[in-house]
Order: sequence, then structure tokens, then C-alpha cells
Amino acid sequence: MLKWVPRPKAVAKTADIARTEGEAVYIYDRHERLSGMSVTDQFTGQTGLTGIGYQGYDLASFLAQLSAEGVSLLVDVRLNPISRKRGFSKRALAEALDSVGIGYEHARPLGNPKENRAGFGGGPSELRDARQRFAEELDAPAAREWLSAIAGWATERRVALLCFEAEQERCHRDVVADAIAAEVHRFG
Repeated sequence: MLKWVPRPKAVAKTADIARTEGEAVYIYDRHERLSGMSVTDQFTGQTGLTGIGYQGYDLASFLAQLSAEGVSLLVDVRLNPISRKRGFSKRALAEALDSVGIGYEHARPLGNPKENRAGFGGGPSELRDARQRFAEELDAPAAREWLSAIAGWATERRVALLCFEAEQERCHRDVVADAIAAEVHRFG
């Protein structure tokens, strides 16, 4: 059964993200390829779904936070995975995540359309309307495929949904998480 894992309030701001070179890395990588499951997942047994916004993070502290939470796969739910913030555009982020043993997937069909974004920063009625409009976007076949895939991954490993906004409830990824939970209950 999928479980939602809330992020802790305390956030790590410093990081030592270097991995050991040489044989230890070779064994780690080889074991992961043979087993199909990351060493981190096997060691910690952590599964489930969490959400994270990179607002307020630099790349090193962001990677440290993901590692501290036992995340082994990050699913980017931004419509356009670009950022003015160094290290958070698709290619650079995927490379940085790979360097610490975290997988990366970009789920474009789960991105929030530009015309719906302002509502997530508005008052209660605007937020409710934006969440409803976005929930309707998730009925598209491509979105349903992604929701199902993420639900499956989260039963096997710790998965984080990524967008910019720091506050989960003010971000469309919260609606994505609700839809994934519904997917699990529907087919679970």
C-alpha cells in the first residue's frame, strides 16, 4: 500500500554529498544493476511518496535533504523543467541527482499549465478553483499513465515529487499526490 511521507519541518542546510571513489562505488553500482533496486532502498526499506519544492534551497542542500529523506527517485512534475536557479534545470538536475544515486524522471503531463498557476498563490477560493482545474488536467490519458507508474514506483522505493514551490499545499504537486493516492486505492 502506498503511503504519503510528509517532509520534516527541519531542513538540512549543509551537505557532504561526495561518494567514495573506486571499488566501493563499483560494488554499489553493480549491486544496483543486478538487483534492480537501489542499495539505499534495500538498506533503509523506505518506500512511499513525498513532495519537495526547491524554493529556498541551493543544489547541495537540496541533494542532502533528498538523501536524508531516503529518496531514491525524483519525479519532476514541472511542465517545463527549466530554472533560473543554478542546477535545477532538467539536465543539470538529473546529473546532480545521479551523482548521489538518485534517479530522475520528468513527467511533463503532470505539469501545471501556465494559465492556472496564479490561483495556487491566491486566496482560499482561487486556490480551490486552481486545484480543481488542475485535477481535471490529470484525467488526460498521458497523465493517468504517469500517475499509475509513480504509484507503482512508490510501493517499491521512496519517490519525491518535485516542483518549485516550498509549500506543498500551495503547489500543484499536492494535487498530483492526491491523485496518486486515489490511483492506489482504485487498483490497490
